[in-house]
Amino acid sequence: QVQLVESGGGSVQAGGSLRLSCGISANIFSNYCMAWFRQASGKGRERVAIIASDGSTSYADSVKGRFTISQDNAKNTLYLQMNILKPEDTDMYYCAARWARACPLTSDDYNYWGQGTQVTVSS
Repeated sequence: QVQLVESGGGSVQAGGSLRLSCGISANIFSNYCMAWFRQASGKGRERVAIIASDGSTSYADSVKGRFTISQDNAKNTLYLQMNILKPEDTDMYYCAARWARACPLTSDDYNYWGQGTQVTVSS
């Protein structure tokens, strides 16, 4: 089965940067949509960024221009570069995958998930 493991979270001051990584148990980028979601306590998971097997990307309006999703096929790793971080970016961040060419936007449509990595941005 596909297993995902996130890393790279931590605490940073507003305006700083972090890069999240998602290690994947197999080379799946040719057939899977990959995504980053985030979830605050008591709330649902919010789409952050998605990358399709053809390399096309989409972003939530709240992170557009600040975050960049990318994937390294040789390393079986998904990345989320987060710049100009804001306190409202504080959340648990999750890597997710789905067998698809056309990538859905909702978390309910992704069936493989990592354990999450915490990002905390202080003012």
